[in-house]
Amino acid sequence: MHAQGVITFLGTGTSQGVPIIGCTCDVCQSSNLRDKRLRSSIHIQTDRTSVVIDSGPDFRQQMLREQINRLDAIVFTHGHKDHTAGFDDIRAFNYIQKKDMEVYCDERVDSVLRKDYDYVFAAQKYPGVPQANLNIIENESFRVNDLLFEPIETLHYKLPVFGFRIGDFTYITDANYISEAEKEKIKGSKTLVLNALRKEKHISHFTLEEAIELAQEIGADKTYFTHISHQLGLHERVSKDLPDGIELAYDGLKISL
Repeated sequence: MHAQGVITFLGTGTSQGVPIIGCTCDVCQSSNLRDKRLRSSIHIQTDRTSVVIDSGPDFRQQMLREQINRLDAIVFTHGHKDHTAGFDDIRAFNYIQKKDMEVYCDERVDSVLRKDYDYVFAAQKYPGVPQANLNIIENESFRVNDLLFEPIETLHYKLPVFGFRIGDFTYITDANYISEAEKEKIKGSKTLVLNALRKEKHISHFTLEEAIELAQEIGADKTYFTHISHQLGLHERVSKDLPDGIELAYDGLKISL
């Protein structure tokens, strides 16, 4: 029996977000809220558990917007700044919950966090710094309370990045290659989330065409695209051309786990 819950897209944008500072393109100037994208992250909420996948630079804003007042854990896909830069703001949850934040990440992300947030892990800590308990994960299942996470190893150019399958839901961001063996773990998912950066070829992300092709190969009931650049185009316009069962995700979108 899989845990029942709600998944909220906290952000669906690429590393610079949308709009991009100083850009005057149609997407960045759009007044449609679905064209305004914070950095990519999701929140998973069940009766027992509140988990965020990635804490990017917009983490604080995302927590406030969605009124998330309790957080049991953060699970990291990889160590790039657009996925880790909000880590300091776990302090608020430390204060409210009176305990360390449980963090699940691979050894690469562990090294990034210890370097970028050395003051969190210092022997002599400054009062009020974040408190975190780092749990090292590998390419094997792990549990956060009632949620069973199955890692899916992908490549972001040459950097291994974890996607995750939780029950019938699979979340993959920052990838442009998935081996056949790892694809087998995704098959049978009812809901799939994939990164689709733009239409033109990119060194480390799936293009829209590549993401559509993979979505159709996996054959989930519903696929949502995330980690979207301003270069992909206007939400409304791109949405009209997508195959049945495939949609662009947007900030604030809620779906069932």
